[in-house]
Amino acid sequence: MAFKSLRKLFGTVVSAAKIFSALAAFLLLAPAGTASAEPFSIVGFGDSLMAGYELGPGEGFTEKLQAALRARGHDVTVANAGVSGDTTSGGLSRLDWSVPDGTDLVILELGANDMLRGVAPASTERNLEEIITRLQGRGMEILLVGMYAMPNLGPEYQQAFNSIYPRLAEKYDLPLVPFFLEGVAGNAALQLADGMHPNAEGIDLMVKNVLPTVEPLIQGEKADM
Repeated sequence: MAFKSLRKLFGTVVSAAKIFSALAAFLLLAPAGTASAEPFSIVGFGDSLMAGYELGPGEGFTEKLQAALRARGHDVTVANAGVSGDTTSGGLSRLDWSVPDGTDLVILELGANDMLRGVAPASTERNLEEIITRLQGRGMEILLVGMYAMPNLGPEYQQAFNSIYPRLAEKYDLPLVPFFLEGVAGNAALQLADGMHPNAEGIDLMVKNVLPTVEPLIQGEKADM
């Protein structure tokens, strides 16, 4: 009798082991697509306009862009890689550690400080071009964000500087936001007291301006997956 009970118990253990083995095999062989997808990763790479100069928590461009995209149903993260005072040369020197591997989209916004310092537009363009080619070499999408030169720099400088961004966008087939401060520049109600940087309300308008260009890039990436 004891032998029969032992045999019955042994059979139960064997059956349980078979079930466990089958379950483990199923989990190992399950397609990778059944796992939850990683959020779409965006990095805002730029200067003080990207960094959120003099703004409080949650008021900067990257934070508000992330909130706006999530409110529209997109699973995204938007990291802030803006450095106040940065030039295209500075951005190039910190590119590799500021934009991590695995980033899906880089919002490239640099050049305003070059212009304010009177850097030769040809030098600004070379730096931006190097940033673009290096990011593309790492398999990242780029949204190029432009800037306009101030009128007091003269028409020759204005023409040379303002043409940088559309020319690079065409050459490298990049989506372009022509002017990051569209509707904000010159509007005191949307600027800080320095008359140069956006306040929180100015950031709201900048996010609104950029959304129609950013959103299709996210949707296009999802469609390719």
